[in-house]
Amino acid sequence: MKMAAPTASKAASLGCNNKPTFPELDFRSGARVEELNKLIQEFTKHDQREYDDQRALEIHTAKDFIFSMLGMVQKLDQKLPVANEYLLLSGGVREGVVDLDLDELNVYARGTDYDMDFTLLVPALKLHDRNQPVTLDMRHSALCHSWLSLRLFDEGTISKWKDCCTIVDHINGATNYFFSPTKVADWFYDSISIVLSEIQKKPQRGMPKVEKVEKNGTIISIILGVGSSRMLYDIVPVVSFKGWPAVAQSWLMENHFWDGKITEEEVISGFYLVPACSYKGKKDNEWRLSFARSEVQLKKCISGSLMQAYQACKAIIIKLLSRPKAISPYHLRSMMLWACDRLPANYLAQEDYAAHFLLGLIDDLQHCLVNKMCPNYFIPQCNMLEHLSEETVMLHARKLSSVRSDPAEHLRTAIEHVKAANRLTLELQRRGSTTSIPSPQSDGGDPNQPDDRLAKKLQQLVTENPGKSISVFINPDDVTRPHFRIDDKFF
Repeated sequence: MKMAAPTASKAASLGCNNKPTFPELDFRSGARVEELNKLIQEFTKHDQREYDDQRALEIHTAKDFIFSMLGMVQKLDQKLPVANEYLLLSGGVREGVVDLDLDELNVYARGTDYDMDFTLLVPALKLHDRNQPVTLDMRHSALCHSWLSLRLFDEGTISKWKDCCTIVDHINGATNYFFSPTKVADWFYDSISIVLSEIQKKPQRGMPKVEKVEKNGTIISIILGVGSSRMLYDIVPVVSFKGWPAVAQSWLMENHFWDGKITEEEVISGFYLVPACSYKGKKDNEWRLSFARSEVQLKKCISGSLMQAYQACKAIIIKLLSRPKAISPYHLRSMMLWACDRLPANYLAQEDYAAHFLLGLIDDLQHCLVNKMCPNYFIPQCNMLEHLSEETVMLHARKLSSVRSDPAEHLRTAIEHVKAANRLTLELQRRGSTTSIPSPQSDGGDPNQPDDRLAKKLQQLVTENPGKSISVFINPDDVTRPHFRIDDKFF
């Protein structure tokens, strides 16, 4: 007698078709995705610092000192605009918050040299009264760069700034003044040094200690000691524009990941020229376009898990690809923005996909190196790696290959580095915890009134607005009352 073979459903119920379940693995390295996710979470926990009332007050005290100093710089020779609007970014220039070259920067390490770092864009000139698009003189420059003629400004502005210009005489007898990033940076450093020297002659109770002032290329780096904290401010002289540059106009015609999440008006509210030149450009004349204000808005639309992966990847490549300096964290940021355009929003919103995103960013970066191609996100026709030699890109690609072969080990190294930096910071805080430093405005009385309320408010702003920009409006005649804006909210 023949028996019928069991049906598929009956076989499954009898356990004949059971398949063993495997943990999700990364094909290239064999690493467990779950383990990578846990390592990224651990890195994030140690990398993100929480601020108590004392630390929040120290942040405010340092900020007040820097803005008061800039008010005094304005009064020196009236070069800076009286009503100025600064852009304050969390993270120093070395963290890639602005597209600047890192070659000329001295190496500062968190924990060893500072505890918190900021970048402050300070407009030396503002051009805010023109309708978009803004057309720049790019005839002498590579893509993403421009010279700036002072013919765009009034006679008073030319008179004030002509000593910071290079002069070009035309055949017809006319003289053209081109705003020089190197001369502006020299003037800015000299002016800041004069002001700090004057401030230190009359120290006030609770005033931050200026531990270091250095000119790094066209950037002025100041490290302040406030209470038990050390704050690094990278101050960058810029030219500020309202509107949008004509060279980036076609970018607005494309579909982007932020469509429908924020308005186009928020994204294209303004841009900057920062003091950096192209590989073959003329250092004394050439400025680089920066979309730092737009990037702050776009950051609102990036998922938390992708940002965690980005921060972890950045920590790995800063150490690994530091010599020779060819890849900066800003390149990685650009790749992340391109990935946001390329991939579905619901995929990028997955909370437990940080490991996938980290591996993808490493793959993207290696692809860019091998092909020597990294388009600027806002001006795609500008290849930010074009100037690199084949030898350099292949050296870095091989280094990245070692990361891709064992991402877990490199994450553990990044975690140990950030933990070591935190230990150094805590040790410094313990040594300084016996002396609580009041605000510079304090008369030496109770340091908790009224600054305690201010500290609590500032702590709330810092907690609720991580990574956002703070635009500050300063009246140099009354620097004790700054009005500052976090993105589009005034305080």
